[in-house]
Amino acid sequence: MFRSAATLAALALSASAYAAQPTPTVQPISGLYNTGEYLAAGQVDPHYSFSQGTGTAAGTGGFGAVSADSAWPVGPWLANTADSKWIAPSANTAESYDPAGNGIYSWTLSFNLTGYDASSAWIKGNWAADNNGRVFFNGTEVSSSSADQAFYDLIPFSIDSGFNSGVNTLVFEVVNLAQNGGNPTGLRTLFSSGAAALVQPSSAVPEPATVALTLAGLAVVAGVARRRRHA
Repeated sequence: MFRSAATLAALALSASAYAAQPTPTVQPISGLYNTGEYLAAGQVDPHYSFSQGTGTAAGTGGFGAVSADSAWPVGPWLANTADSKWIAPSANTAESYDPAGNGIYSWTLSFNLTGYDASSAWIKGNWAADNNGRVFFNGTEVSSSSADQAFYDLIPFSIDSGFNSGVNTLVFEVVNLAQNGGNPTGLRTLFSSGAAALVQPSSAVPEPATVALTLAGLAVVAGVARRRRHA
């Protein structure tokens, strides 16, 4: 089938632009730290900021202290692992709180997606709390647990929208039900995966072969135009 020189040139330009598009580079999201990850018992987890809504817990330096692997309440609590441990409002993770009213405590984890395509990001993880609570991502609830699930099971959560191109926040809100004695509280998180694509450069450089094809097409167009003028 015959195609005009102008059509060939247009196709060449289109091919040039198409060939220059890079393949998105997907990388793990940095900043997704599990609670107590590779920290010793009693150490403060620097990645999670602690805040108190209501309740009697005072906190440890505004963060959460890592629980010991073999000391109460670990046992009733889901067992620690090397890369994920319980954190509590104070260094004494067995301390009893909230004898007369429910306590509400939050741990916040932030990470930055500057340089990434926020629309391509996703996160999968798990969490547990004593006694129950909710997970918020950039202000939107993405998971919740009941007192029945409590602290002996990991609750899965998945996030594939609502990401910001800058700072993002995960807030784990824990409700410690009132109990007069023997009433600790804590949080545990374990991220299974999370990734985002790097932002690609806006300018595209044509490949040498497509540049040559484009120039050839334009030369043909110029030749046809000259012959028309002579005629």
